Amino acid sequence: MSTWCRTLAALTSAAAVGLSAACSGGATATGPVSGTWDDVVAAAKDEGSVYLYSSQHPENLASVKAGFEATYPGITVEFTRGSDVELNPRVDAEHKSGRGIGDVHMTTDPAWIRAAADSGEYSVNVVGPSFDNPDYGRDTSVVNDKLFLTSAAVLGLGWNTTALPDGLDSPEDLLAPELRGRVGVVNPAGFAAVTDQFRFFDRNWSPDYTDELAQNEPRVYPGVLAVAQGLGSGEIIATPMVQPLVREQEAGAPVGWFRPDPAWGPPTTPMFSRPHRTRMQRNFSPTSSSPPRASRRCRRGTRVCCRTSRSRSDAHRTSH
Repeated sequence: MSTWCRTLAALTSAAAVGLSAACSGGATATGPVSGTWDDVVAAAKDEGSVYLYSSQHPENLASVKAGFEATYPGITVEFTRGSDVELNPRVDAEHKSGRGIGDVHMTTDPAWIRAAADSGEYSVNVVGPSFDNPDYGRDTSVVNDKLFLTSAAVLGLGWNTTALPDGLDSPEDLLAPELRGRVGVVNPAGFAAVTDQFRFFDRNWSPDYTDELAQNEPRVYPGVLAVAQGLGSGEIIATPMVQPLVREQEAGAPVGWFRPDPAWGPPTTPMFSRPHRTRMQRNFSPTSSSPPRASRRCRRGTRVCCRTSRSRSDAHRTSH
């Protein structure tokens, strides 16, 4: 099974969170601990907090926070939710300046993931007993000892049930002329994963699917969460690219969701900084999951990797 294309079943609620040496104001400089796992935990508690950048759903990130803080009392988790277009440049800038804020970064950009894994400049080595759990599959889940797979997402067809009470049965339904101007898509500009998704449509659904969809003059959104909100409000009534709408349905939103076969899932990669907290959150994430319910099997899931940023840990070491 390919490291980059490992198929996962569902989006886990436990994203990877990592920690490394802090360079930002007020942090206490320490290098990575050599010793037992208990030594790592003790050092992480001295550092006291971890900051996560992620494109995952805010409720998933809240679950990460709650689960990690319950597992490791004394260490708080904060997070910022944003898209690759917003977060990747921020991470690059923090890495170059050596004054990072984020400890863990989850991204869906395959080119960025490959570059980070190949360079080894962003990450410290993956450490933690959970990575050796046979259920995790270290051989196919850890890349260059720097990044690791953590979770999965699958996107499918969504619709507003008030406007389309019969729902959607296939991707071709979105090409119907009566849906002109009522379909929503994610803006692919600067968003490698979304570009890959449109290519997936043409490879797997129909050779001209993207061009035909463009003829229906879709409304463009900055991300899938905005697409889901548009469906619920009735601003749009259909989309080929939205996460399972389980939460929205449970909240009473007039939306439906269908997983086509085949379906597409984006790659996601977290980045780590402070060495001790990073190691703990990395160790935490492979064993923590809460898959959402979905009605259709998917052939391809999210590729998720974690890496620990070296910008903060290197600066941390030189400050000693």
